[in-house]
Amino acid sequence: MRRLFPVTEETAAQAPAGGARTAGRGPEGEVSPAGRDGSAGGVRPPVGGPVGAGAVVDREWSLAELAAAYAYPEPAQGAPRPWLRANMVSSLDGAAQHEGRSQPISSATDMRIFGTLRALADVVVVGAETVRQEGYRPARVRDEFAGARAAAGQTPVPAIAIVTASLELDLTLPLFTSPLVPTLVLTGAAAAPDRIAAAERAGAQVVIAGEGMGVEPARAVQALAGLGHTRLLTEGGPRLLGQLIAADVLDELCLTLSPTLTAGNAQRIAGGPSVAVPHRFELASLLEQDGFLFGRYCRT
Repeated sequence: MRRLFPVTEETAAQAPAGGARTAGRGPEGEVSPAGRDGSAGGVRPPVGGPVGAGAVVDREWSLAELAAAYAYPEPAQGAPRPWLRANMVSSLDGAAQHEGRSQPISSATDMRIFGTLRALADVVVVGAETVRQEGYRPARVRDEFAGARAAAGQTPVPAIAIVTASLELDLTLPLFTSPLVPTLVLTGAAAAPDRIAAAERAGAQVVIAGEGMGVEPARAVQALAGLGHTRLLTEGGPRLLGQLIAADVLDELCLTLSPTLTAGNAQRIAGGPSVAVPHRFELASLLEQDGFLFGRYCRT
């Protein structure tokens, strides 16, 4: 992996120790210990970087270095402000999926970053349709991050928070039957009471974040913060991300640009209502591996 745009030079001393195994997404969307090809990305510091002008060093990025590069902003004194980060992948021609899933346009390194971002988060916010299409499972314990999560006061794994107006959920899925921490269901006050009761009987924690049937993005962020979840990560899908953008609650976008072309009519990474004025984000860092670009963009 090459660093194309410098990230802040942070020490990895406080980040979780770990090797350079590549994390991959299994067939049900689970982050698994090793990538599909077992590879790990090398890194070349920028010219003039820490190892001296013109020097080139090929080596593997450790999980500690990735965690430091993607660390959430330090919380302010007093009540910490929630920080909502999105992680998405797009083909060169703007497709967020191929045949309904993101895996075909992803890569082993993308999945490694995917796993790292999950390991840093308090909660993963995802739309109900994405749960169905990607076959979401509960987050699993990553031994490499266990110490850092404990030191930060986090649960062993991030909670999964499903955004749904209808609560049409398969309550027999492992998300409800075997999570390490209770799955959250974000819905509106006008949601069907019988479906709310069924979700609660299945072990989910239902969080009301809207006056009507649906979820209001700003209220969802504040409701999660009220539960102590301030490091927020959303993995979409496109409709949910579009709603978050339109409501101006997104703080950061981690975007993987896949060197693939898909054509077809797949969704973009964000859909739904348009904003009156495009929101401007700044490039915070840019990494490259095997033609994939991994960018971090933060609100200005």
